[in-house]
Amino acid sequence: MLVYLADIWKFFEGATDPIVRCLGAFFAALILSLICGGRVVALLHHHQLKGQPIREDGPQSHLLTKKGTPTMGGFLILGAAIAAMLLFCDLSAHFVWTGIAVLVIFCGVGFADDYLKVTRQTSAAMTAKMKLVLQFATALAAILLISCETPDEFRFALNLPYTTGWSFDLGWWYVPFAMIVITGASNGVNLSDGLDGLAAGLLSAAFTVFMIAAYLSGTLLALQYYVPEIPQAVEVAVMCAAVIGGCLGFLWFNAKPAAVFMGDTGSLALGAFLGLVAVMLKQEILLVVAGGVFVMESVSVMIQVGWFKMSGGKRFFKMAPIHHHFEQLGWPETKVVFRFWIIGIALAVLALASFINR
Repeated sequence: MLVYLADIWKFFEGATDPIVRCLGAFFAALILSLICGGRVVALLHHHQLKGQPIREDGPQSHLLTKKGTPTMGGFLILGAAIAAMLLFCDLSAHFVWTGIAVLVIFCGVGFADDYLKVTRQTSAAMTAKMKLVLQFATALAAILLISCETPDEFRFALNLPYTTGWSFDLGWWYVPFAMIVITGASNGVNLSDGLDGLAAGLLSAAFTVFMIAAYLSGTLLALQYYVPEIPQAVEVAVMCAAVIGGCLGFLWFNAKPAAVFMGDTGSLALGAFLGLVAVMLKQEILLVVAGGVFVMESVSVMIQVGWFKMSGGKRFFKMAPIHHHFEQLGWPETKVVFRFWIIGIALAVLALASFINR
């Protein structure tokens, strides 16, 4: 539509520029989420009389402050973001449809889990094995589609950030590696979604890094920076901008005290999309830096489980994921969230430093 309007009206001549489309996608998702947020929250309240079940073994303050709060708020982020993508992305690009498909499928998996939690009033619904099978299967399909559209020189390459363009060709071993990246990111964000505003804020910072990386990779600027040149990367930048807008709009309703939780509906889908974007841009290792807090949350759970089994029932942390550990130390929830945001933003800046000018 913008291309057509540019041909008949000079006002729209610059509307197809990637930066303009990123701004359009960001503000479209932000405004949509702000306008629709109140109605979505009211609808979820109406259908979830008891709200999301709160872990009885979690921080005791949560049983008082979070009881009755509805979940599945991820619908607000994803709905606004996907609408903005459809408005401002080039829909002939395969990356766009692959990204939307991953968001929708992982959203479906998260919704099924949230639905069972709400209807059964239990914090344990779908089994971990069932979720992992669905996540890995979707990740495999997405990676195969992406590989078909990636230049041969980068198809199975693993790029090393903070170097002068070094990379390793993993061959077909890249496929299971990328599956782990997407699934790991999905579950890492899911584990981080435990405090008001925590996951949405961290996602905004991480997606900002990959939006900039995508813009560099998809334009002539790729020749000036140490980033792989990916033909459809500009559309990835527009998709990232849409997600950032959706997350910030959702944060309006998710800030403490939260009127709605993101739930698995949003966290599984957004985490998977973050991993997918890293795979599309061949920046999988950079994801460990930009999403360092998500990695920290996941590692804390693995340490807790491993130590519990090895020590015969003792805990390494007071509680896992690690944000609950700091709550148990007496930190107020807002202090934990703000300090984790600070770490996330600092890591995002560190990740941007990897784009060394030639």
